[in-house]
Order: sequence, then structure tokens, then C-alpha cells
Amino acid sequence: MKDVMKDKIIYETKNFVVCVPNKPHISREDGGHIWIRAKERYVSDRTSLTPSEAIEVMRLTMLVGEAMVLGMKDRGVQIERINYQENGNWAYLNNTKPVFHIHLYGRTKNAKSQLWGEALVFPNPSTDFYDKFEAFDEGDIEQISKYLTILENTDKYKMDRWYL
Repeated sequence: MKDVMKDKIIYETKNFVVCVPNKPHISREDGGHIWIRAKERYVSDRTSLTPSEAIEVMRLTMLVGEAMVLGMKDRGVQIERINYQENGNWAYLNNTKPVFHIHLYGRTKNAKSQLWGEALVFPNPSTDFYDKFEAFDEGDIEQISKYLTILENTDKYKMDRWYL
């Protein structure tokens, strides 16, 4: 999580931020990578969330996933599925405490690095495995952000529907 400060925040809710990582685990042409983390307080894992925060983050994962699929379709990247993962194991490599965050990994049928239908591979971040992966560019982020704004105003994602 050292490179977190370089990650671009593209959306925020009351308790969470949505970031495009500087060093993605999946290249944009293979579907891309976005992650969500708690904004203000330390949260070790989902069992540390309040009920309201748990509902908020579930809504947010759905909203961002849908916006990611729609936005990248406009950019010529056909995401067929989003894999949602709560990780944190790499913190132990640095003798630090894990911090709650959820990764959204776009998956495309024509992926070149993280192959379609196969489990994702995540070697140690100190390797060169991720070096050639491209993050979402400004045009991608603009399209994803456009859909975040559109979708958050639909009945499906209105806050009162989620008891927030």
C-alpha cells in the first residue's frame, strides 16, 4: 500500500473513497483495476464495519462496478465480469496491520495477462509482474465518472433505497 498516495481518488462517499491505482493488478485493456477504502478511520476488515458502513460499501461496490463496465465499454474495452476481492495480506510483508479495502478487477474475454476464466494471479508487489500494466487513463476515468454520476441518481442507487 506504499504507492497509495499516488493513486487517484475518483469518487467519494461519506465513509469511503474510490481510487484508480497507480500500479494496477490488471491492465486497463484486460479490464482494469479500481479499489475502495475507508476514508477516515482505521478498519482492519469487513467485520470492523458498522452496519451502516457495510451497506454503504456494498452499494458503492455495485455502483462502481456497473460504472466501470459501462464506461470502459464506451472506451472499447468489453468487461464481461467484475471480480470483487477484499485483500490485505501484503501488509504482513511490511510488518504492518492490514487495512480494509476492496478491489474491483475487470475481466475481459480477450485478456492478455490475467487470462479469462482463470484465477487472478498476484505475485509479490516487489516483482516486475505489474510493471507493464497500464492504469486507467484520464479518458477512462472521465467515462467511469460520467456513469457514476448518472447511476447514483437512478432509483436503484438512491441513498434512501439503501436506508442511508
